[in-house]
Amino acid sequence: MSTLSPEVLSRIRKIELLTRRRVQERFSGAYHSIFKGRGVEFDAVRPYQYGDNVRDIDWLVSARMGEPYIKSYHEERELTVFIVVDASASLFFGTQKYQKNELATEIGAILALSAITNNDKVGLLIFDDRIRSVLPPRKGKNHILMIIHDLMTLQLASNGTDLSVGLNAINRHLRQRSIVFFISDFLDSIPAYERELLITAQKHDFIAVCISDPLENRWSDMGLVRLRDAETGEQIIIDTHHPQWRSQFSKQALRFEAQRKKLFSRARIDAIYVDTTGDSYRALSQFFDQRASRIRR
Repeated sequence: MSTLSPEVLSRIRKIELLTRRRVQERFSGAYHSIFKGRGVEFDAVRPYQYGDNVRDIDWLVSARMGEPYIKSYHEERELTVFIVVDASASLFFGTQKYQKNELATEIGAILALSAITNNDKVGLLIFDDRIRSVLPPRKGKNHILMIIHDLMTLQLASNGTDLSVGLNAINRHLRQRSIVFFISDFLDSIPAYERELLITAQKHDFIAVCISDPLENRWSDMGLVRLRDAETGEQIIIDTHHPQWRSQFSKQALRFEAQRKKLFSRARIDAIYVDTTGDSYRALSQFFDQRASRIRR
C-alpha cells in the first residue's frame, strides 16, 4: 500500500468510510442473521436458571455440586467469505449512471465490509480468461483496504472471458465450505461453465451477483448503429429502426436470461440482480430481506 499515490489512497479511504457507514446502518445485522456459523460448540457449565432447557442439564456435574448445572454453548460464528469478480471486457461498459465494473467495485466493497464487521475472513479473486489476482481470506482493516484497492484499480487486461476459470479457482483455493459472491454479467456460453457452476454450488453457499445494462436487453430506435464486440473485436452494422430486429433482439435476450435462471434454479443458488440504472445498496438490501424471510419460515 505504501507505493500508492496520495490521490489513490484518498479515494480508497473515501469509499471505505462511505461504505462502512452504510454497512453499519443497513447491512451488518442482516448479514449476521442470514449467514450462520458452522454450528455450536460447548462453552462451559453454569448453574441452572429458570427458563433454561432441562435437556441441557449436565447430570454428572449437578450430582457432584448438589444443584442443577447446565451446559452452555456458543455459535461457532467465524465464516469465510470469498468475493469473485469478473474483470473481462464486457464489464467495462455502461450506458446509464454507472459502468458495470463500477457496480462490481461498489458491491464488492459492501460485501467485504459486511463480512469484516461480523469478524469473518474475506478473500478476493479477480479473473477474465485467466486468474488476475488472488487475496487469500484474512481479517483486519489493512486487508480490507487491500481488497478495496484491488477492486478500485480493476484494469482491462484481456478481452476474453471464461467463467469456468473463476469457478475452478474457487475449488482450488477454498478447502472448507465458504460463502461465495460471484460478481459477473454472466455473458458467457452457459454450457461452457455449467458443469463447474454445479460443482461449486454443491461445495459452497454460492450467490450469483448478476450485473447488466439495459442496452443488453432492449434497444430503442437509433437508426443505423455500428457495434463492436468488446471481447472478440468483431464489428457489425445494425438497423435499429427496424421493429422486427428490435423484437428479435429482445426475445433472444429474454431466452438467454431464462436459460441462466433455469441453471441457477437447478444449482439451487441465490442470485442478486442489479443493472447500471439501479442502486446496488437497494439490491443487496432486498436480497438480505428476502433470504432472512425465507429462513424464518
